[in-house]
Amino acid sequence: MRRERKVTKRIKLLRRGIVAFAVICLAVLIPATVRLYQKRKAIEAEIAMRKYVESTSSVRFRSETIEYEGKVYRRNSSVKAILCMGVDRNGPMLQETVHTFGGQSDGIYVLAQDTARGTLKILMVPRDSMTEITLTDLKGNVLGKDIQHLTLAYAYGDGRELSCERTAEAVSGLLGGLTLDHYMAADIDVINMLNDSVGGVTVTVEVDGMEKKDPAFVKGATLTLHGEQAEAYVRYRDIDEHYSAFYRMNRQKSYIVGFFDAVRENSKRDARTVEKLFELIQDHMVTDMKKEEYLKVAMDALEMGELSEEGFYSVPGDAITTDVYDEFYVNQEALTPIILELFYREVQ
Repeated sequence: MRRERKVTKRIKLLRRGIVAFAVICLAVLIPATVRLYQKRKAIEAEIAMRKYVESTSSVRFRSETIEYEGKVYRRNSSVKAILCMGVDRNGPMLQETVHTFGGQSDGIYVLAQDTARGTLKILMVPRDSMTEITLTDLKGNVLGKDIQHLTLAYAYGDGRELSCERTAEAVSGLLGGLTLDHYMAADIDVINMLNDSVGGVTVTVEVDGMEKKDPAFVKGATLTLHGEQAEAYVRYRDIDEHYSAFYRMNRQKSYIVGFFDAVRENSKRDARTVEKLFELIQDHMVTDMKKEEYLKVAMDALEMGELSEEGFYSVPGDAITTDVYDEFYVNQEALTPIILELFYREVQ
């Protein structure tokens, strides 16, 4: 009888212990869960508000003629808007991929090609820009649209034309509805291929920390990149550093300038340099342009003289850090005069 009482007592104590433990867990977990939920809802509310502000207070570029600050502007028919994407995947881009596995657009640029003047300017778009993109399942069924990182738009396609079209749609929306005339995407293999085909690209390391990737990348050092160094220089970013993808664009800008300088020097010795470069990467790119069209883009860049960093523009905005990702929110009001300068002309 005493033994039964002892067992019963132990069971009661055990039950009390379990209940006490459960109460403690709930006391700790519920507030944390509530805080996480509240924080997430706050972020969603902020995104919704930004989206509302963007759609109601900024100039939209869907029409050929717009009015801005008392002046009338018309889309310059001589200037083509060409979306260029660097996709983080290796190997030829000949085959379609499963949706969501097509890679992300790591580098996003909109070229302003003035076909009348033969000039070229480049608008750099942060990959972490938050904007509306199309979401799909693995079979390609459209699930709807959501505010996500721009870089993901390419993944929700077939790894080829559809991915380019989805990214073009997202970039157009980000740029106030600006119509994009063409697109071109290339995989990361082309960096080293093109780099070595022009004999290397000379750059000056402008920031600290690059030596983590390559001992030669010391701040202040001027070096000519060869082999895998090119991709390392263009793509490296410290994932432990906030906004590293945003700051990396400055390095990419200086590399592009150096690359065009190298192409220009090669073209003095071989008039078919540009054509040969495109032949080299033919299987590693996707475009809706005809050969003569993308060759003209490249030739315009070479013939206009030096491609300087003054020819580059950056989409303005605010970079913020959440608990998980870096996010970039475009300042539509500051972006408007840039788009007008690049793609419109004032009507007298």
